[in-house]
Amino acid sequence: MPANLWLWISFNVFVLFMLALDLGVFHRKAHVVSFKESLAWTVVWVALALLFNLGVWHYGGSEKAVEFLTGYVIEKSLSVDNVFVFVLLFSYFAVPPVYQHKVLFWGIIGALVMRAIMIAVGAALITKFTWIIYLFGGFLILTGVKMIFKKEEAIHPESNPLVLAFKKLMPVTSGYRDGKFFVTDNGVRHATPLFVVLLLVEFSDLIFAVDSIPAIFAVTKDPFIVYTSNVFAILGLRSLYFALAGVIDKFHHLKTGLGVVLAFVGVKMLLGHTEWKIDTHLSLGVIVSILAASVIASLLWPKKTVMPVLADNNPVS
Repeated sequence: MPANLWLWISFNVFVLFMLALDLGVFHRKAHVVSFKESLAWTVVWVALALLFNLGVWHYGGSEKAVEFLTGYVIEKSLSVDNVFVFVLLFSYFAVPPVYQHKVLFWGIIGALVMRAIMIAVGAALITKFTWIIYLFGGFLILTGVKMIFKKEEAIHPESNPLVLAFKKLMPVTSGYRDGKFFVTDNGVRHATPLFVVLLLVEFSDLIFAVDSIPAIFAVTKDPFIVYTSNVFAILGLRSLYFALAGVIDKFHHLKTGLGVVLAFVGVKMLLGHTEWKIDTHLSLGVIVSILAASVIASLLWPKKTVMPVLADNNPVS
């Protein structure tokens, strides 16, 4: 499917329109996002992604459609890890529920920009240095194995180098200020804890993107497919968070499933130029099966211990 300029322009105009509709109409006033509302928006974003997939199938053929769907499933499943981190961050910083949507909205804006840059760089590197595919593949296998066997650890955002560096550059208020990111006290510009949380949200997405973007390049080398599958998954991340925040700890085997998926995708990438190349249709089936098995296993064998919590709720003192 030729990724002509009008395709890129049209898609990004659509994204900007949906973001403007989201912030300017449906969430113009800060409010607590209910489970019902988040579930409805989750259905909307998934439906839009599937409609776009139909368009890819119509104009680009079944192979491109399967590539998009596989990339979307990979990115959507890996975004569950983002949700887990969001839950911990919001809990640690005691972010009022009414302000959480604002943090995630601007966090996703930043994520879209970062992903676009990383995809462009990744596509250029793969085009110029084909051997980098094997580097990506090996990295994904190691990351997947690490995710499978790594034990859960407490997260300490207050010791994050980004937070420590930022607090040296700008003072941070001791509490939230009506959902504002910055305020002026006695003529001095201060950041609020809400902006610190936003920094950590952006940082966590950057870390996750290092895994997810190479994973999608294992499915397709078409930058337009990589970009659009990423964007659709990211746009639905906020609603996914509000839908899963209260039950995310119940799917404790999902992290293992995600590790297996990453390792499988890494193997697919390594075999891409050999006679044992794994078909994209088969990849989609394997990935969906692994994720389904991990969810079913989580429900059949519930976790006996509670979800790990962060230290104390005093992030800015």
